[in-house]
Amino acid sequence: MCGITGYVGLRSAAPLLIAGLEKLEYRGYDSSGIGVLPADHSKIEIAKTPGKIKVLKDLLAANPLPQANLGISHSRWATHGAPTKSNAHPHFDGSQKILVVHNGIIENYEELKVRLQQKGHKFLSQTDTEVVPHLIEEYYRGDFLAAVQKALKELKGSFALGILCSDYPDTLIAARLGSPLIVGIGKNENFIASDVPAILDQTKKVVYLKDGELAVLKKDSVAVYDLAGKKVPLKVDTVKFSVESVQKQGFAHFMLKEIHEQPDVVGHMLKSRVCGDNVVLDGLSLSDRQLKKTLRIFIVACGTAYHAGLLGKYLIEKFAHIPVGVEAASEFRYREQLVDKNTLVIAISQSGETADTLAAVKECRNKGAKVLAVCNVVGSSLTRESDGVLYTHAGPEIGVASTKAYTAQLTMLYLLALKLGDVTGILSKGEQKSFISELKRIPEHFREILKSKALIAKIAKPYAHVGCFLFLGRNINYPSALEGALKLKEISYIPAEGYAAGEMKHGPIALIDEYRAVVCIAPQSEIYEKMISNMQEIRARKGKIIAIATEGDEGIVAHATNVIYIPKTHELLTPLLAALPLQLLAYYVAVQLKCDVDQPRNLAKSVTVE
Repeated sequence: MCGITGYVGLRSAAPLLIAGLEKLEYRGYDSSGIGVLPADHSKIEIAKTPGKIKVLKDLLAANPLPQANLGISHSRWATHGAPTKSNAHPHFDGSQKILVVHNGIIENYEELKVRLQQKGHKFLSQTDTEVVPHLIEEYYRGDFLAAVQKALKELKGSFALGILCSDYPDTLIAARLGSPLIVGIGKNENFIASDVPAILDQTKKVVYLKDGELAVLKKDSVAVYDLAGKKVPLKVDTVKFSVESVQKQGFAHFMLKEIHEQPDVVGHMLKSRVCGDNVVLDGLSLSDRQLKKTLRIFIVACGTAYHAGLLGKYLIEKFAHIPVGVEAASEFRYREQLVDKNTLVIAISQSGETADTLAAVKECRNKGAKVLAVCNVVGSSLTRESDGVLYTHAGPEIGVASTKAYTAQLTMLYLLALKLGDVTGILSKGEQKSFISELKRIPEHFREILKSKALIAKIAKPYAHVGCFLFLGRNINYPSALEGALKLKEISYIPAEGYAAGEMKHGPIALIDEYRAVVCIAPQSEIYEKMISNMQEIRARKGKIIAIATEGDEGIVAHATNVIYIPKTHELLTPLLAALPLQLLAYYVAVQLKCDVDQPRNLAKSVTVE
């Protein structure tokens, strides 16, 4: 959540900073601002406003900032204080010499604020961020870097910071602890950003700052230090994905583009992770001997990744007979973690920066558990905290509502379950070969489903004005019901509930009438007849039913208002195929309601604070 960009170089800073912010709009925000320091001027100039970045651009068009080659900018997602001009970033110290933008939360800001107020500091906002420039001011004696280092040692919580000082018209300081921040390396210019897309059209050479690191940027140099002041070797990585991958390429929304990318994402994963009939999990970093000693597995994740983890439980217990607990990381971290050296913790996160998941992982490692990350972002905090990493390599996901990252996570969990089944000897070679053969057909099946998107759009249209939705699934498609409901409420704002179909009579059936819709995930399976019984109960109460069914199942038409078909596959693979029509249904309902599909209100792409 929130976006940071910063620039020092020879070009005009403001246009680059604003362009970078626009590329971070997917992260979620409600106000924005910019600050620049002209080389021939002692005064930092700022502009900030609530609303979208377009509002900031209009403000700058009417009141341009002076020409400058150094600056920082920010898009804020409100935590402390409403989305107002005074609470928008950047924030000054009392002397207006020091300027700060910040992602994260300063947990001890109230204590610091009281102390600073007692020393005469006056605050102009309700934010936690404003204590940072005032604290730096308190330590500033002409040495910018030393003052920042002293101030950072007193901050508790999480932060990614961009900092300017008017006495240093050639210097930009960046620091991170718990919130992502990168440095972009250019020729006679350097950048900072909270995510790669902000600077991808300027440079592919990046430094991923680690927790507790601070970078000093000038136009022709970058130096990295730890908070104790010790210089850290500079490790420059090259970004692998292209500028085109973070553009819409003719699609109406990033979400629709990313839905269409799923056949290629999963196809690439299978080609790189399956050799013949064997699963190859480079990055696992756990030997077969270590895996055999695993007595219990915990999967920790949040949101969509949590739903992927729920399916992982079904698969691992089926293939490997290892007990699996699946926990929302925000709950798991605050209770007694019953893990030890024989426990494997699988942490799932698209960004690798999810605050609750990171905190849960640290707790588990302290108790001796091995941690395996399933993650999309190379070099993220989660990957550095884990013993092994299985990268999904789904490419940048710009739409806030996860689509391709979800199916990539599911695919990786299928592969991991197959590996564990092989190691434990529960899954025979013949069973593994047969299942992998079906798994390899998934990209082809995805393309078939995408051909029916016009039909799904037609089905979605009348449902855009339904008061609420119930999503029902059984067994391995119970997680699909949860994910389908989440997608719909994320982007359309229609109340939606995901339920295990067998629980319908234990409460949710009271909701069903002619004004509600029920999505029933009912592919051919061992429990198909039980799903049909649920559908009959819904029809008896005049509920409208959209069924997700297996191609060729003509009988289901008698029990549903509308049917969306998916290709026939192995029963355990149906959650992968069900994901696409559920995503498309949510998408077309939201489009019909004219919602902001890629940037739904109040949501952020990467939740880096509690």
